[in-house]
Amino acid sequence: MGQPITVVEKPTTTPGVVRFETNRSLTGMGHERYRSRDDATGVRPPDELARRLFDRGGIDAVHVYSNVITVDLAEGADSAGLREIIHDLFIHYRPGVLPPSDESLTGTAPAE
Repeated sequence: MGQPITVVEKPTTTPGVVRFETNRSLTGMGHERYRSRDDATGVRPPDELARRLFDRGGIDAVHVYSNVITVDLAEGADSAGLREIIHDLFIHYRPGVLPPSDESLTGTAPAE
């Protein structure tokens, strides 16, 4: 369940910086900057995205503004896999994994 995000990787003129454009805004008109995973303390989509990107490794900084994500890569790192992390941000259940039943979520027995 969940909806995948359409993501396009765009070139930049700065070596070690990668830019991604999505089909939906993640921050509205606000800027979000993350210099480390520790900066991503909130529960909003840009915070979760920053955590996932830092967890991948090879990231020095993340900036999110509306539908544009800019990633500063660590020296020697590449952008492999970053597009997929952004694409899957709102995917909650993977193939082969069943979502929880209504009964398990509400704590009630099924109707007979």
